[in-house]
Parts: sequence; C-alpha cells; structure tokens
Amino acid sequence: MEKVFYKNIIVGFGKGGKTLAKFLAKKGESVAVVEESTRMYGGTCINIGCIPSKSLIVNGQKGLEFSDAAMKKSDLIRKLNQKNYSLIANEATAAVINGKARFISDTEIEILVDSEAVKILEGERIFINTGAKPVIPPIKGISDSANIVTSTELMDLTVLPQTLTIIGSGYIGLEFSSMFASYGSKVTVLDVFDKFLPREDDDVAARIKEDMEAAGVTFKLGVKIEQIYDKGEKTVLKVTEKDGKTVALSADKILIATGRKANTEGLGLENTSVTLNERGEIVVNEKLETTAPNIWAIGDVHGGLQFTYTSLDDFRIIQSQLYGDGARTLNNRGSVPNSVFITPTLSSVGFTEKTAKAAGLEYRLFRLEAANIPKSAVLGQSKGLLKALVDTKTQKILGATIYAEDSHEVINLLYLAVKAGLLYTVLRDQIFTHPTMSEALNDLFAAANEVLIPNAEDNE
Repeated sequence: MEKVFYKNIIVGFGKGGKTLAKFLAKKGESVAVVEESTRMYGGTCINIGCIPSKSLIVNGQKGLEFSDAAMKKSDLIRKLNQKNYSLIANEATAAVINGKARFISDTEIEILVDSEAVKILEGERIFINTGAKPVIPPIKGISDSANIVTSTELMDLTVLPQTLTIIGSGYIGLEFSSMFASYGSKVTVLDVFDKFLPREDDDVAARIKEDMEAAGVTFKLGVKIEQIYDKGEKTVLKVTEKDGKTVALSADKILIATGRKANTEGLGLENTSVTLNERGEIVVNEKLETTAPNIWAIGDVHGGLQFTYTSLDDFRIIQSQLYGDGARTLNNRGSVPNSVFITPTLSSVGFTEKTAKAAGLEYRLFRLEAANIPKSAVLGQSKGLLKALVDTKTQKILGATIYAEDSHEVINLLYLAVKAGLLYTVLRDQIFTHPTMSEALNDLFAAANEVLIPNAEDNE
C-alpha cells in the first residue's frame, strides 16, 4: 500500500485546522488535510453550523418565505465550501485528501474510502481537528422514526415543517425555535429540566422565555419523553409532564438538540498514546499537546467551549508554540464572549450575577432597559435589557449580559474592555456615533442606572 510522508497532517477541515494548514503551507512546510466529507470543507460552522443557521435566522427576520431562504442559504454555503477547499488545495505544498482517517500508530494514519484502506500517511506532526457531533438521547423509538433530525438535517429542509418539536431547551434548541417560529412553524420545546436557562441570571432568563412565548414558542419543561413513534407522516411523542399526566404530542419534525460530544469514535486512537477523558474528549495540556508527543488537538474535539472562534484561537496557541515565543496558551485565554441568535440576540462575557455571587465577588450592578435606547426605536425592536457588573474596588468591568438587538456586535466592545482591564468609566464617557446600539453603554454605566444589588438568595 502506498505510504506518503507529510511534515504535517491535519485530520478534519475545521476553522483552526484549515487556518493552521494555510499558515504552515505559507511557511513552505508540507501539509495534508484529511476530510471524510466533501461537504465539510471549512468545518462545521461554515457548512452545517453557525453560517447557514444565521443565514436562515436573518432571512426569517426579513420575512422571506422558508423555501426562498433555504435556497439563499444553500447558494451561500456552496460558495464558501469551495472557497475553503481552494484555500488549501491551491497551496503548492498542501494537499486535501478525501477519506476517513484512522490512526494505526502515533505517526501513521490510514485513509479509508468506502471502508477500504487506500493509502497510509506518515506525519512528523499530527493535529486532530474532527470537531463534535450531536448527542442522541436513549429514548424508546428514537432511532426508528423517519422524522427525527439533528440540526444538520433540519437546515437541509426545503419545505417548512408546520409543526416542529425540539428536544432540548439549551442554546442550540432556542436558536432553532426562534428561527422556525419566525417562518411560521408551530414550535414546542421539551426539556427534562424544569429550570429555564439555568446558567443565566433569573431576570434575563424570565425575559427571554416571556418574549419567546409571545413569539409563538411553547415550552414544556420538567417532562419525561417516554416513547417516540411514527403515525402516518407525523411523529408522536408520548410525554409525562411534571404533574404526572401523560400526553401525546404530534409533529412533522423532531429536532434533537441535547448537546454535542467530541467526535473521536472510529479514529483509531486506541492505537496511539493519545488519552481520552470519561466524556470521550482528547486530553490536552495548556499548549493543546496530547499525551502523544507529536499530536495536538484543535477545537471542539478536546472539550470546553464549542465555538468556531475558540478553534481559531487554538490555532494561535499552536502557532505561538511552533513559530512564536510560546507565550499564548489556554491558561491565558481569559473570558470569551458568546452570543445566542434568538430575537433579540443574547450575548455575554465574563461574570453574571449568579457566577459573581458564587465566586464571592463584590460588585456594582448597572441595568438598562433596551426600550430606552434610541436605536432600538429606530430598529423597531425594543425588547430586552442590558446588565453589567463592576468591581467595587478596582472599578473594572467584571462581566456583562446584553439581551438586545445587535448585542452580538456590542459584546465585542465589552469583551475588549474586560480583556484590557479598562475602568467602566471609559465606556461611560466614550464618544459613540449616534444612533447606534453601542452608544447605549454611555447610559448603561451612568449613575442613574446603578441599581441596588439584591440579596444573594434572590438570584439562586
């Protein structure tokens, strides 16, 4: 069997891996990027994750018909997919190899096509960048239904489901419930836990739930799904509610949104020195090195935050080790901003009231209703609120949560302030253009919006 040597082998075409491949190729090093699916050039975010979902969300907010929005989304993803392929394939020292990668040692990988090994790659350095995949809960009948979908299949639909049931009320489930409700689907969200958005502050979570219910989303929390079965063209869920009553819910499609897990199955890691933890994630140190001396892990596959931008930062950490001063590590990454693309968007960085209280921090609380922001009136979207925590001693910003229009843009400014250790007064006194959502930071941090901090038990 043919054996080919590359100085670098990258398994998986995700954000961090593709960026690393381009960087190393520009350095004149030989690089092979192994990708099982031609659909996944560029990784999850571009092809089946954040980009297609945000395209559907934006076009739903614009009032497009679902079929038209689906076509626009498909055209966009097709272009990005090929652009990402060319990004690597056009480099003189790089190659894109299609097939499934399976380790046979710490330095060798066999490439399988249709389950048959076709070649062996040997690498001096190997980077695992295989991402994550949906967790499918063990519900009776779930594997037998024709209408069970993950986020990937749901975004592939060209016909809008009139009724959609979502299992899981986490961030992924909420994004899809908001999205499909905007197109006119009747959406029901089920969850075994009776606490809605438990990681968020109670006032924020309550506001989001109220707004989503007003938009037509029905929540059934604290339930147990006993069984799933098809009945005609629809699927029925037998559900026991909190009061012990059993009901039958019918839907055109059932979305499984119960989380994602590291995609390490079938990689042959048992043939290497790489260690997995109890969740199947690759164990790494602060430099993203695995327990095998020549193998690194990038992105979702090593656990932690599952964001495309943290995968990109993983690239920067490895770049720092290979061609920099080695100073950049997971240990100095710090707080990372995040956004949930419901309507309006929920974004946060750093501490919430819940986490600040749990950590025993002393803070000042600032709070502003989104309805008081002039740009909210311009956009016709006045729902939401803004919260920020400031250290009582240093006057630095500890964290912020913004549930308001364009929060996904404004949060980056707050992240910069947190990262740089700026005093909150810098944003309070900053000159912003008008009318913008970012100028709301002037008002948020004004003395008039400092509120009495409730007792600790009020937010537990």
